[in-house]
Amino acid sequence: MVDPEKLQTCSICGGSGWEPVEGKGVKQCRCRVDSRIQTLLGRANIPPRYQRCSFDNFEITCPSVQRGLMVSRKYVDEYPVIDIGLLFIGTCGVGKTHLATSILTGLINKGVPALFYDFRDLLKEIQDSYNPNTHSSELRILAPVFSAEVLVLDELGANKPTEWVQETITHIITKRYNDGKVTIFTTNYQDYALAGSPYSETLTDRIGIRLRSRLREMCRLVLIEGEDYRERIRDRRGSRFVSEP
Repeated sequence: MVDPEKLQTCSICGGSGWEPVEGKGVKQCRCRVDSRIQTLLGRANIPPRYQRCSFDNFEITCPSVQRGLMVSRKYVDEYPVIDIGLLFIGTCGVGKTHLATSILTGLINKGVPALFYDFRDLLKEIQDSYNPNTHSSELRILAPVFSAEVLVLDELGANKPTEWVQETITHIITKRYNDGKVTIFTTNYQDYALAGSPYSETLTDRIGIRLRSRLREMCRLVLIEGEDYRERIRDRRGSRFVSEP
C-alpha cells in the first residue's frame, strides 16, 4: 500500500502517484516505486545481520569468491529472463548467505517479491505451530514460502535428516518446482566428502538422492572455496588488541 503522506509531499507527482513524461504521457512515480520496494523489503524476512549486505560491501578474498560475486551480480541483472535458481555450496564463512541476501535485495529493488528463510528456522516454525487436529497453522506458514516469486532457503541440510525433515523439504521444493518458482539455496555440505572436513556427510546424505537430483534440474551450482571470513575478522580484532599499548 502506498503511504498517503509520502504521495502528498512528493514534489514530482504532487500526490497523484504518476509522473509526467514529455511527449509520452505519464509513468508511475518513483515515490510509488520506492514505497513498494520498502514494503517488499519489510516482508522479505531478511535477518537483521544480513539486511545491510550488498554486492558493494562483499569482500573478495580469492578467485572462487570473485566468481561467486560475478554470478550473483549477473543473476540480478538478467532476472526475470532466467528461470533457474542457484545452489551455493561452500564451507562456513565463505560468503554464501551474504551473496544470497544481496541477490534477494537486488531483485526486490527491481520490484520482485522475494522471501528469505533459514532452513532450520522454517522447520522450527512448522513444528511449533503444528496442530494434530488441523493443518491450518502449517499451511499458513508455508503459504508465503510456496507463493514467493523468489525464495532464498539458507543452510539447506543443516537439520538432522529425519523422515519428517525429508518429507517437509521434499514437499516445499517439489511444490515450488511444479509451480515454476525460482529458489536460491545455500549449504555447507559438499557434493562429495572432503578429507579432513568437519562435514563428512555430503549434501546427498542430508537431503536424499532424489531431492539432490531435483536440485540439479532446478539450480545452477555455484561452488565457493575460500577461507572463513569470520576467522579473518577475529584475527584482525586480535591483532589490533595485541598492538594496542
